[in-house]
Amino acid sequence: MLTSDGPMRTFHAIIERDLETGLLVGHVSGWPGAHSLADSLQELRANLQEVVSMLLEHGEPQFESEFVAVQIVAVP
Repeated sequence: MLTSDGPMRTFHAIIERDLETGLLVGHVSGWPGAHSLADSLQELRANLQEVVSMLLEHGEPQFESEFVAVQIVAVP
C-alpha cells in the first residue's frame, strides 16, 4: 500500500492486559520505546501508530530482537 509519504510499513505489536489497571499494554517487539497503554484495541492501535511514527522521524529503528511467532504451550 502506498501513502503520500511512500510505502506503508508494518511492525508487530505484542498486546497484553495489565491485571491491576485493566488497561491494554502494547509494545512493538524488539523496539525499546515503542509502547503505549489504552482502554480499547482501537485506541491502542492509534496510540502505537503515533508512537512508531514519532520514533521513525528520528531514524530507522534499532531492534534488539525480531518477532518470530506466538506459540501455545500445553502441559499435562
